[in-house]
Amino acid sequence: MEYDILLRFLASAIVGLVIGFMRRHKAAGLRTFALICFGATVFTIVSIDPRLGAEDPSRGIAQIIAGIGFLGLGVIWKYEGRLTGLTTAAAVWVTASLGIMVGLAFWTEALAATAITMAILYSKEPLVKAKIE
Repeated sequence: MEYDILLRFLASAIVGLVIGFMRRHKAAGLRTFALICFGATVFTIVSIDPRLGAEDPSRGIAQIIAGIGFLGLGVIWKYEGRLTGLTTAAAVWVTASLGIMVGLAFWTEALAATAITMAILYSKEPLVKAKIE
């Protein structure tokens, strides 16, 4: 196994753990985010590996995005007239995209996107919470 791939695996697990730490008390937590990021990285590496006959890596990446959409949908609930879980669902989606970037070895972009994601997640709650009926 190439050391570059091992580095990508480790980096994606760390990125997922960092985001998951912020979300550890939500519907999807530490291990979930680590596994989402790691899984997206693994699938990305498989989809770009020429040994496997990867002719169009964008197809594999598109399938990751579609699959994560269904996973994110599972954490959205309507409870007492309010939608809950939207931020968690969005964080799941973004974490998968970070895993894709790490899998493609877009190191600077992944680091910047992780920092921006953490800044957003650490920001305060909105001043007004909408009530949906």
